Amino acid sequence: MGYTSYDFFYGDGFTNLLIIVGFLIIIIAEIGVRGTYKKYKGVRTSNGMDGLDTAKKILDANGLDIYVVKTPGELTDHYDSRGKVIRLSDDIYGKATIASVAVAAHECGHALQDKDDYIFLKIRTLLVPVVNLVNHFGYFLLLFCLIGGYFTYITVAIGIVFATLVFHIITLPVEFNASRRGLEQIEKLGILSSREMSGAKAMLRAAAFTYVAGALSSLLQLVRLFAIFNRDRD
Repeated sequence: MGYTSYDFFYGDGFTNLLIIVGFLIIIIAEIGVRGTYKKYKGVRTSNGMDGLDTAKKILDANGLDIYVVKTPGELTDHYDSRGKVIRLSDDIYGKATIASVAVAAHECGHALQDKDDYIFLKIRTLLVPVVNLVNHFGYFLLLFCLIGGYFTYITVAIGIVFATLVFHIITLPVEFNASRRGLEQIEKLGILSSREMSGAKAMLRAAAFTYVAGALSSLLQLVRLFAIFNRDRD
């Protein structure tokens, strides 16, 4: 039996279930992190420290000469290992909330990883351009195969999703480790009280689950594609 675009987009009961489960995992994770963020961005820190203050204190305590700048958007925070810059979103940068402290400390965790040559961060940094290239050209090739009716589209799709899954798997230890480092710094430097620490931990747990959800969703998509591949090869 040959492959058809119908198989790719619709599949059967089992493969459709995998799509639904993967979609639900992503939605639940997104709702979870947004809800937790909304809760803790409304809880002010007792000492009045905001994200910028937090980042500067952690960086100074660890002898890191890294810029901290504001970036537009919500939860667009990230550490730029190439430019040695921590970019904090508007609310995180200038508002004194538990969410701001937690997110800023997490990004500082990435800076500490960079300082220590944390192996998974180095691997992820190397993989970023590779995964971007695979996705950019892979989806064009996938579209070409689907339009042209070429059976190789399923192989192309498997390659794209596999590359994405590998990236997600490498990302997991990077993110979990950054959160652990960030929380250790918050506690060590006395940035939050013991009562406030529970909120910071909840915030970072919710954020971590989005990465777990991404990996699970990619895994389910890969299982789906292999199921279609094996079924239609018979």
